[in-house]
Amino acid sequence: MNQPAAPNSDLQLRMKVAACTQILVNQNIMSYSGHVSARLPGRDAFLIQPIDQPRSGLMPEHLLICDYDGKVLDGPQGQVPPAEVSLHGEILRVRKDVNSVAHFHHDLTNSFTLVENVPLRVVKNHAVRWKSGIPVHPDPAHVANARLGRAVVETLGEHHALQIRAHGQVITAESVDAVLNDSIHFVENAQAMYNACAIGRVVPLSGADIESFELYFKRARHVNKLWRFYVEGAQTTGVIPKDWDI
Repeated sequence: MNQPAAPNSDLQLRMKVAACTQILVNQNIMSYSGHVSARLPGRDAFLIQPIDQPRSGLMPEHLLICDYDGKVLDGPQGQVPPAEVSLHGEILRVRKDVNSVAHFHHDLTNSFTLVENVPLRVVKNHAVRWKSGIPVHPDPAHVANARLGRAVVETLGEHHALQIRAHGQVITAESVDAVLNDSIHFVENAQAMYNACAIGRVVPLSGADIESFELYFKRARHVNKLWRFYVEGAQTTGVIPKDWDI
């Protein structure tokens, strides 16, 4: 699989995490809570925002560097990581194919964890990313320690996303660009299924439907297209600075 080019500097990766976070807020996917992390190339460490930093104003210099145990290695003095830093650390420790994790709390999407016999399924073409399934982690608690983080990793398995019952979503991807792409498509898919449920019986995409779409789908090209669309829109409207080289 072709993957988006890796950021060419620590600063650019920081800009990408900040931009992704602010765009998710602007798209009403992330709110006052939630976080995006990014693995630092060549290190057992990752970038993540401090617990009290508003997501809507996140800047590159606000980010902390943490190891997989959640220990702060570098960052603004006196700042601590979010309570759910172990969610990110434990996923990045185990899943070497994952370089970025997004966690947010989108209520409509999470509705599918609150009803019987209506699991969230793949109903839109770009949701084939989750053709292997969208598991639901049964414990709604904040993932506030390594034990709870390891439990989330066990539920996630080899899948690319999960829902935490009555809590929120976890999206994993190969890059920050891709985690933005997947977070948006995950919510779009949930909205489409929610709308379809209001009309009648939902018919998810079949295996043949998925194969037909994947035959011509180029993930890296699509990720780059969507990233550019949202970044340029955010820069034009002042959501993020125009001089960020991302």
